[in-house]
Order: sequence, then structure tokens, then C-alpha cells
Amino acid sequence: MTDATVVNALSQESFFAGLDPAYIRFLGEHARERAYPRGEVLFREGERASTFYLVQGGEVLVEIPAIAGPSLELQRLQQGQILGWSWMIAPYRWTFMARAEADATVLEFDGEAILARCEDDPAFGYALLKRFTVLMTERLESARRTMMDEWNPPGFA
Repeated sequence: MTDATVVNALSQESFFAGLDPAYIRFLGEHARERAYPRGEVLFREGERASTFYLVQGGEVLVEIPAIAGPSLELQRLQQGQILGWSWMIAPYRWTFMARAEADATVLEFDGEAILARCEDDPAFGYALLKRFTVLMTERLESARRTMMDEWNPPGFA
């Protein structure tokens, strides 16, 4: 995928809608296409976070490992959805785990280069922060609801 193709794809995504075209070009220059076969882990809780992803195809599960037993599925992400915000918040560690539920293709963004640009260009940083803040709120609310549904002991009011 060429930079021009990536920039065009990003321009079509609602997450990036309204961003200055120069910002979209910069993001496109710091993205690469990756493929993950079914079952492959994109990242694990506690690992260093230096990327974020735009799901282009397939399905990616966001999970939280359980102390015992299977992981708890928090969310299923599909085409057009963004995955990951830990690259932008210290201590830069993943708080969940993500794996391909079906063969998945993603754009993987270089979070370190993008974070450096955010520091150098506060307008760019603020534009991204507004978008990621909405994403964080949605994901954390989804995780909260899922955990309450799954871990609600009998008789708990």
C-alpha cells in the first residue's frame, strides 16, 4: 500500500474526518499495512505500547485476561474501527489484550513518531487527543458494562 493509498483510505474514515489534510498525510506516512492470521495476538496487557491500529478487514477481539480461565471478551472490532490509545499515555503500556478473531488486516501506526509530532505541534496533538478521548470513553464504558454483566455474582443487587 503506497502512502497515497493510505492517505486516501484515512481520508475516508470517520475517525479522521475533519483533520487537516497535512495531518492525514503525516499519519499516512507513519502507517503500514499488517496482516494477522486468526488467533495471532496483536499485543498483550502490560507490554510496551508504541502503536495504534485501524482495522481494515477481518475481526479483532479486545480482551482482558482472567486470573483463572478464559479471557473476558470486551469488544469485537471490525473494518473502520481504531484500536489502541496506550501509545499516547504514560506509562505507555497496554491495558488490555488484542488478537485476531478472524484473519485481519490493519494499518499499524508508529505511535512514537506521532507522539513526538503531538509534542512539537500542539494543534495536531489536540486534534488527535479529542478523537482518542471519545474512543477511550466508549471503550472504557463498554468494558465496564461487560465486566458488570460477566462478573455479577448471584444475589448481587
